[in-house]
Amino acid sequence: MKTSDFDYHLPPELIAQTPIEPRDASRLLVIDRRSGTLAHRRFADLLDYLRAGDLLVGNNSRVIPARLHGTKPTGGSVEIFLVRPTADRGPTAAWECLVGGKGLRPGVRVQVRHHGTTGDITGGDITATILAETESGSRIVAFDPPVEEWLWDAGEVPLPPYIHQPLADPERYQTVYSRIEGSVASSTAGLHFTPEMLVALRERGVRLAFITLHIGLDTFRPVQAEHIEEHRIHREWAELSSETARAINETKLAGGRVIAVGTTVVRTLESAAKIARGYRPCDEIPEGAFCGWQTVAAFTGETDLFIRPGHDFRAVDAMITNFHLPQSTLLMLVSAFAGKGLIDQAYAEAIRERYRFYSFGDAMLII
Repeated sequence: MKTSDFDYHLPPELIAQTPIEPRDASRLLVIDRRSGTLAHRRFADLLDYLRAGDLLVGNNSRVIPARLHGTKPTGGSVEIFLVRPTADRGPTAAWECLVGGKGLRPGVRVQVRHHGTTGDITGGDITATILAETESGSRIVAFDPPVEEWLWDAGEVPLPPYIHQPLADPERYQTVYSRIEGSVASSTAGLHFTPEMLVALRERGVRLAFITLHIGLDTFRPVQAEHIEEHRIHREWAELSSETARAINETKLAGGRVIAVGTTVVRTLESAAKIARGYRPCDEIPEGAFCGWQTVAAFTGETDLFIRPGHDFRAVDAMITNFHLPQSTLLMLVSAFAGKGLIDQAYAEAIRERYRFYSFGDAMLII
């Protein structure tokens, strides 16, 4: 398939600039894959579509304040955007970063600006040293002291480039169940949930479980290759615990549905299903994981699974997602799940009905 097949025109005024209040007041376009029908609801109506025995799986990754500002020895300003820690992921790990500023070659040191003890913005104390330049143009940067010691005092939580209004409350770019720091963008399908809604789901017999996938910037970049099969998919770090693997496998065995909250959860669960197909004897399964016939296996590590039309879904039965950028891998993923024709129809309908798009926009439920 051609990348251009996944293009569409969106009127700029439909790009949501601010989150709606309360979180569950957003609109919900319900897509029934069997009947091909579309229904216009509110996100709070999600409870009408989930039933006892279902398992709702969210991504508990938390967005970090990844945007830093600094000064070169010459006095010039620099912007450093943290993308991901290097492979060892330890507290002293260097980071892959995007940088803005001239002459940022290996060996250059930058003083990161931060809030001092008086609350004023100051320089010094935090040094960023450029170690190397990657093939893609990003930089490998070492920080002294380590990032974890000062990040929330120096960094800004980044918003996508299509959002031009400042966010009054940075917590509105976090899900209410975010716990583990590491993403540079939010798992936006989860932004619609409120604590009260999660309690109501539990009371109805819907179980809740969580994975962790730290979202990188490449998730949102348009595919550049002419044919999608030629695209080299990005890697993201993910973890599916033994506890969550057990909950998924037990739900499947009992005839319940696994509902993924967002494309990051879909990617993690389908990666875990791919791993599970390689397991045989129980002594090869991580301690505490479900032993026997299993849909998914617990894992920790990077995933490079590219889900596009033709993918055989094994773990996910339904999904909640926002509306995605044209020519993105995320749009290809939802097209794989619901069928490209039905997604094309749904997006055209959403534009006609003036739905709000992208990170702070409305949602879809695909069942």
